[in-house]
Amino acid sequence: MSSAPACCSPCSWSASAPVPDLSRTPVEQRALDLEKTADWYRRFRLFETPGQSGLYADWAGGVEDDAEVLALIIALPRPKRQPNLVFACARLLGAPLAGYPVFRRWLLEHWPAVAAEALVRATQTNEPRRLTAVMPILASIGPRVALIEVGASAGLCLYPDRYSYDYSGRRVDPADGPSPVLLPAETTGPVPLPEHPPKVLWRAGLDLNPLDVHDPEDVRWLETLVWPEQAERRRRLDAAISIVRRDPPLLVRGDAAHDLEALVARAPAGVPLVIVSPAVLVYLAPEQRAAFADAVTGFGRWISLDGVGVLPRVDALLPETPVPGDFTVSLDGRPLARCGAHGQTLDWFAG
Repeated sequence: MSSAPACCSPCSWSASAPVPDLSRTPVEQRALDLEKTADWYRRFRLFETPGQSGLYADWAGGVEDDAEVLALIIALPRPKRQPNLVFACARLLGAPLAGYPVFRRWLLEHWPAVAAEALVRATQTNEPRRLTAVMPILASIGPRVALIEVGASAGLCLYPDRYSYDYSGRRVDPADGPSPVLLPAETTGPVPLPEHPPKVLWRAGLDLNPLDVHDPEDVRWLETLVWPEQAERRRRLDAAISIVRRDPPLLVRGDAAHDLEALVARAPAGVPLVIVSPAVLVYLAPEQRAAFADAVTGFGRWISLDGVGVLPRVDALLPETPVPGDFTVSLDGRPLARCGAHGQTLDWFAG
């Protein structure tokens, strides 16, 4: 993709630093930062953790009411304050998977190391299950496509043709047979499923800090971004990494605002080019999101997966008023379905 959807890479564009409000005193600004950060953790607890991680819900609930811990967190740059990043950095450094009082003691003792880690890390969650929402749309574009992912992390979402899918009992396998990676989604509505996933003839990703599936430290970070109780998700991640290691994609270090056009120019002619941005635009300032949406459809077809409020023009076209926690998958700015942040559900409403 959220905090940022559990899940996403913020490394496709450079998020601009917030402009300070010079009308506020430092004391007023600090109070506002504390309030907004507490609300961030509250929303993370309410809208992202249910059914996903009781431990993260407990930690987030503790942080939102803990002035001492919040004061440490707001010393970080705003993009680094997000719950998923702080919690993952703590776990990477050995935080105990225990209730908030134990976690809090550990966090206060190890905060300098956690903060240093957060400054050089990003939530590059690479969740292939999001492809349950993307694959049917890809198939509607054509049986063969070229694919670019913005915020690609390690590139695991660049392989929709190498994975199997289960849509509430309706199975879609690659043309050469079932994959060791099975991506399930509970579905409602008339999801248009192909016989097989479309063939990806060329695949490439853009990221400020691409991760290498052959680098043990990069793989360890990807694994740490999987939430504590999600053993099945961890198994899917490991199986997807095995597939990508056998045929690594082209991953380009760069900023989508400046480097996407050059990558588009490398795509083969004669095949539809599709650009995907799954749960990544949340990391951009609103004006950057609008600029990206205006530019990207000039390069090819555009599939995006975003939370409520990220793309207001998409939200305005929804058949029902969205609620916090909803995600929408869209094609060229037109919403087609609601989906889970990790692709676990797909509610298709497009005709």
